Amino acid sequence: MPKKKIEFHFRKPEDSPGYLLGQVTMLWQRKQKRVLDPLDLTHTQFALLCALAWLSRESNEVTQVDIANQGNADRMMVSKVLRTLEEKEFITRHEHPIDTRAKTIKLTPHGERVLQKAIICVEAVDLDFFNKLGTGLTTFNSKMVALIEQNNNDNF
Repeated sequence: MPKKKIEFHFRKPEDSPGYLLGQVTMLWQRKQKRVLDPLDLTHTQFALLCALAWLSRESNEVTQVDIANQGNADRMMVSKVLRTLEEKEFITRHEHPIDTRAKTIKLTPHGERVLQKAIICVEAVDLDFFNKLGTGLTTFNSKMVALIEQNNNDNF
């Protein structure tokens, strides 16, 4: 007796935006990994260090929650990754001067040097990867921003 076929909304994988996004993400992350591995960074660690660097431009009291919010990241995951970054001596964590439950996070001089190298490498990979869109890059970026904004408040 033949098996019942699995039903899909999309006729083929290439019609599914989620499938395509997953494929693009995997290819992009593989290229990112090649340049981050020699710096002893994962992509997640890099993203959180970037969030910290951006936030540190505006405040000397960046917290773990600030970093999680900046990156749309899970707070528990951020906590674990920050612990690893502290062990690698890329960041320091100190008691917050006002909120005793919070820690302020700062880049160490070593962390700043590694992050600066990583940014140069990652941005070069990004330009090489995404410039293949040519003049469509600006539209692609604005569509991604719109998707983030429109889906950011959904409860997961």
